Amino acid sequence: MTNLMLLKGFEVELFTGTFAGKNVGVATAITEDLSDFVKEPDQRNLEYITVPDQRYSVLKHALLLPRQKLRKWLDCKQLTILPGSTLSLGNTKIFERSDSENSYHSFIEKNYGTSVVTASIHINLGIENLALLFSALRLIRCEASLFLALSASSPFLEGNSTGVHSQRWVQFPKTPSKVPIFLDHEHYVTWVEEQLDQGNMQNERHLWTSVRPNGPERPHILNRLELRICDLVTNADLLLAITALLELRIMNLKNNLKKYDPIHASSKTQEELALLADENDLIAAKSSLDANLSHWKNGKQINCRDWIKELVLDVTPLAKELDMFELLQPIEAVLTKGNQSMVWLNSYSKGVSIQSLLQQGISEMIREETSFIQMNSTY
Repeated sequence: MTNLMLLKGFEVELFTGTFAGKNVGVATAITEDLSDFVKEPDQRNLEYITVPDQRYSVLKHALLLPRQKLRKWLDCKQLTILPGSTLSLGNTKIFERSDSENSYHSFIEKNYGTSVVTASIHINLGIENLALLFSALRLIRCEASLFLALSASSPFLEGNSTGVHSQRWVQFPKTPSKVPIFLDHEHYVTWVEEQLDQGNMQNERHLWTSVRPNGPERPHILNRLELRICDLVTNADLLLAITALLELRIMNLKNNLKKYDPIHASSKTQEELALLADENDLIAAKSSLDANLSHWKNGKQINCRDWIKELVLDVTPLAKELDMFELLQPIEAVLTKGNQSMVWLNSYSKGVSIQSLLQQGISEMIREETSFIQMNSTY
């Protein structure tokens, strides 16, 4: 089974703060002591990156062990890791620089402010065949809204409910504002060079879209797909389920390009597909699983939950063949009970405070880590 599977890795952005849910920035101090972590421009959050692996059992260790290491450091300061993808109880008026000498950080602060101060999960899947990579980018760009809906965890900002399920994706500046459906590697390289020449991108990394190609020397040397749209998913089993769905979707694509590549299988033009995908992303950010989206095959309306069920059903034969079906089960629970934002908003509507909800989320994270360590004490 493993030989058929893709390499997978995660970029995990986290907020730090008090056990009462207030954001507190300590990234500069953390990165001085813990080499596994890197700073973001605002020091209220930081990031760790997992080593790519094909095996989901190894990926779970890779996700949870850095969190445990960070928690031990934070415990000494009476701080913790916060759930959620926005400054739920934080101050959005002030940008807390983590590195005053970094010119790129200066650019970020000046042009975007705290709209970029978010926490998220970037899922990377290794695809070295460039033709397959750009086919996968097209498919996942058109279905990225579904992965956002499963992961949504940012309904609060600065002590208030925002009225949307992913405030992070609503506020995050998509850059450049219009990104085409790339036809192939040459199209991507030409487009990136044009954006750099026109000043729409400051560097090769400055492509902030739902999904993008990645590699050691962008835009020329690429080896992976990076899904960037997901909110922070603190439950490792759910994150692995989302990743498994993504991987199985790409495997199905590889086996039948004409059925799954939107360039071949959609009645929409390249330009129409880009517009449809971007609109779906924003609709899903607002209503997530309850959203009515436009299907990339024909533009017809489809409920987000129903579309995800279709995807799960579609990948089920392959999942069973590869012994991955159990990995998908947490998705069923989300479809039934709602994602993190929906669960929080339901409790909030009944009078539970944002502070209490964050405290519950902190406790759930700690319980997951403790249970994992106890079960894997000999690992």
